[in-house]
Amino acid sequence: MRVLLVNMPWSPIDLPSLALGILKRSVDERVPGASAEVLHANLAFTDWITERTEFTGDDYEYYALSSYFMGCGDWVFSSALYDDPQWRDEEFTASMAGKLKASRMKMTRELHRIVPEFVEMIARQVVASEPDVVGFTSTFQQNTAALACARRVKQLAPHLVTVMGGANCDGEQGTAVHRNFPFVDHVVRGEGEAAFPALLTALTEKTPLDDIPGLCHRDAAGNSVANPMATRPLPPATILPPDYSGYFERLGASVARNWVEPKLVVEGARGCWWGEKHHCTFCGLNGSFMEFRSKSPDTFYEEIMDLARRHRVLDMYVVDNILDMRYLTTVLPRIIDSGYDLRLHIEIKANMKRSQLRTLADAGLIYVQPGIESLNSRVLDLMDKGVSGCQNVRMLRDGAETGLSVAWNYLHGFPGESAEDYDPVIAQIPALEHLDPPVDLSARIAIERFSPYFERPELGFTGLRPEEHYRFTYDLPEEELYGMAYVFEAPARGIEEPTVKALNSALADWRKHHTDARLTHDDHGDRIVLVSRRRTFSWRAMELTDPFELAVFRLLDQPHSVQALLRKATAKVSDATVGEAGVQELLDSWLALGIVFSDAGQYVHIAPAAVNEDLLRLDFMRHIHAEEAAPASVATEGSGVREPA
Repeated sequence: MRVLLVNMPWSPIDLPSLALGILKRSVDERVPGASAEVLHANLAFTDWITERTEFTGDDYEYYALSSYFMGCGDWVFSSALYDDPQWRDEEFTASMAGKLKASRMKMTRELHRIVPEFVEMIARQVVASEPDVVGFTSTFQQNTAALACARRVKQLAPHLVTVMGGANCDGEQGTAVHRNFPFVDHVVRGEGEAAFPALLTALTEKTPLDDIPGLCHRDAAGNSVANPMATRPLPPATILPPDYSGYFERLGASVARNWVEPKLVVEGARGCWWGEKHHCTFCGLNGSFMEFRSKSPDTFYEEIMDLARRHRVLDMYVVDNILDMRYLTTVLPRIIDSGYDLRLHIEIKANMKRSQLRTLADAGLIYVQPGIESLNSRVLDLMDKGVSGCQNVRMLRDGAETGLSVAWNYLHGFPGESAEDYDPVIAQIPALEHLDPPVDLSARIAIERFSPYFERPELGFTGLRPEEHYRFTYDLPEEELYGMAYVFEAPARGIEEPTVKALNSALADWRKHHTDARLTHDDHGDRIVLVSRRRTFSWRAMELTDPFELAVFRLLDQPHSVQALLRKATAKVSDATVGEAGVQELLDSWLALGIVFSDAGQYVHIAPAAVNEDLLRLDFMRHIHAEEAAPASVATEGSGVREPA
């Protein structure tokens, strides 16, 4: 049996498909007499489209990821799905007026008009390769492209067996796909590395399909039948490493090689150990299976090393939704000792210790996504995130100190939030400009399938409808769109437009001025030196010398309340006479100077430890300030903070 696995646009072009890499190995190793190949149609598209339009890598990124919640990428290929180059062009144009720039609108409509030609080309290429089974993966904005190609393949060669799977086919979504698109013979719902080989074996041996968990198939009358989903996820020992044969060779022959630095995709774990206990209210990423399971440290380490050696690529994207904390003391030390200069991206939890972050950095996991989402504890409680605003700010600070690049988003729109939750954060954002800003402006949360907000209307969202873009992409009644959709629209909740505007204005300034901003500290034992260059603070260098204040600053390495600071600092400085009011006065002065961040009655300092370049500049800065100012130093009475005049 010959199996062709097709990766349609808009799959990322800088990454091989993990899903198809695993399925290829599953077929080759677990189905006797079968072999699988992967057709990288996403890369073929870059070559095809650049011969016809002024299309760039940034354009591909837009349709693959950036426009996901507007559905632009899926609408582009709806013309091929319905064999109509003008498919619902008026509805799209009316809906996107004011949302898309004129140039983006023009390109999207032009792509929509011409992509049926590309789908025709790929479908004929599929048929010409004479496979027995054609499998399409669908994640994010691949759905219409995959469906369009499956439809045309079935028209050209009705005898070919067509199969779809992937994140867009999980649970009810897969059932709806199979029910509404009869040219898709089978849909694999859930984890495919067991079900897909079982399907191929059953097709070869002509045995019944009813016992394959999650499979959608058709009975003798042509009716769609959905087998029950598996009751438990696959154990990690059964998850095979991917086979990326052919991807790098195909990328090397594509125009896309000039657009991206290719990365390997590796997988150590599935599910979320935090979500098992506290499912974040807006998160639908884990689909049908939240249960956390991870590969053994030895297995995961060998997979990473084998992929690096085989493909001679050191950049890796770790797809785990959360880091298995065991790997900090098992896999990562071995990577550090391996001599491989890996650069990895991974998702972590924001309350990790600095020593743990340093281990990540030393192992090459320099791009981290800690799921920060907000800097206000009350809003974070509404999300059930399990961290505080001060902990999230501490993560940003410690990430800067350990050399990690922290990717995060700011979200709003949670039922129960108010302007009072955002105003104090907005006021303090100028003090944070030296730390990594969010990747974009704040976004109102989307209601995602599988999230608590979707499944539990008592949390605040009722009357959900599929997002508007599904309605002008597919020719289906709304009840069927409800089954296919991943993103849903609902009445806005939470903060109103004036607060959103103020928040985004502050975030825009943060993003604009981050590169030039800096704040560091250096602890010399008897004094702590702080150096600052931030646009809204006039001071440039200062010292803390008072023993009690030194103790307070060091305690603020972690979030503390006023009462806890007083108790702990007094224990460290036995002759201290400062009371609670004095500690509060000190913290207020540090807030005004942009040295600490405050939220929910807690405080944390925001100055990463200085690197050598900062220290070398200190004396020069003192000299400059001394020349520009009067010779005397100005001391804040009783504060122990000395600031050059």
